[in-house]
Amino acid sequence: MTFITPLELDEIDDPELRDLVVRSEELGVPGGPFARIIARKPEHAKATLRVMLLKFAEGNIDHRLKEIIRIQLARFTEDPYFSALRSTKARDMGLTEEVIDAGSGDYEDSEHFTEAEKVALRYADQMFLDSSKVDAAFYDELKKHYSEPEIMELGAFIAVFHAAHMVMRSFGVPAPTAH
Repeated sequence: MTFITPLELDEIDDPELRDLVVRSEELGVPGGPFARIIARKPEHAKATLRVMLLKFAEGNIDHRLKEIIRIQLARFTEDPYFSALRSTKARDMGLTEEVIDAGSGDYEDSEHFTEAEKVALRYADQMFLDSSKVDAAFYDELKKHYSEPEIMELGAFIAVFHAAHMVMRSFGVPAPTAH
């Protein structure tokens, strides 16, 4: 049971907000109920959706890696909505459920990931599981594979989507029936 009812698209009067909701639904993430729930507060929703679309769909970090990290974090938070949601862009780029599952499991020993991707996945899980491990030595390891702007991109992405997962779980939004 969803504790806050999502708006229907025709209930969203603000054209910019409606466009952001449609874009997020076309991408598959953060679309659907999330975008239409936060649309109840239009100015906040526009800012949030702009940031989420920027962090997720743009930048220098591979979109498929971002999608794996997003799902990894959603599974950590036990958020059924974002755990089941899939990016149409990542799927179109060839991302499979097998690789997603590997990224949420024992990715360190997986053949699916490069060393750089393993470090990025470790960054995400340590930010969630034990952020004290993300220290100077860890940043030195990140810098072997990523530029400082890319590290910032990863860190901000992790923070934004982790927060969204926590909110959606608290709203009681169930998993979508199809993805």
